[in-house]
Amino acid sequence: MFLRIFLILLLLCGCVSTWHAPDDFLFVPVKSGGYEIATWQKITNSTDEIHIYIEGDGRSFDSRGRPNYDPTPRGTFLRNIATSDNAANVVYIARPCQFIMSDSCTKSDWTDGRFSQKIIDSMSGAVKGIANGRPIIFIGYSGGAMISGLIIENTPELNVKNWITIAGVLNHADWTEYFGDTPLSHSLDMDDLPQVKQLHYIAEKDEVVPLELTKKWVGEENVIIIKNATHDAFGDFDIDFSD
Repeated sequence: MFLRIFLILLLLCGCVSTWHAPDDFLFVPVKSGGYEIATWQKITNSTDEIHIYIEGDGRSFDSRGRPNYDPTPRGTFLRNIATSDNAANVVYIARPCQFIMSDSCTKSDWTDGRFSQKIIDSMSGAVKGIANGRPIIFIGYSGGAMISGLIIENTPELNVKNWITIAGVLNHADWTEYFGDTPLSHSLDMDDLPQVKQLHYIAEKDEVVPLELTKKWVGEENVIIIKNATHDAFGDFDIDFSD
């Protein structure tokens, strides 16, 4: 099965205040691990597989490299993809402290601890509750690729059929070293990729997660390079959900 996506993106105008989910998607806050996590859900079949989209890092830092007070993403890239998915069960999951600032949120949760054990535990708990035993196809964007991979590693009881990443960070130590950035010292990393069926979409002109890094992480197999795409503007492309 293929999902055909038609996206002409003006991401800087895509702030949450101007974005409206389609009527068949419900906004459902999910409590997990001390956080209230924002989700938009379309659940129409109690047994069919579920497509779970994991958001990227959002606005972790400002233009001067200082931590933002609110990491909510302005762009609607992944929300647009998720709400264009015609599968029976589709859920978009934001990261802790995006859209909803829980009492337990600290700046570490979207900076050096964005992939910490407590963040992964909270996301894993949310996914388990939402999936409720259904087979899962994960689609992780940018830092959401790292989150989804760590969920798979840390929650082996999940029934994961496929892991799909889009412009994904898959090793944050390599990533920060590449740019000379401060290491994410309170975050988990993946030494090896999860042993599940997987497919990785790479933007040819990605300056946030460069092509050479992704090839280092995943090799040449299970990779699709989207020509002329940048990190948050892929144009028209197909996501392959086939077995």
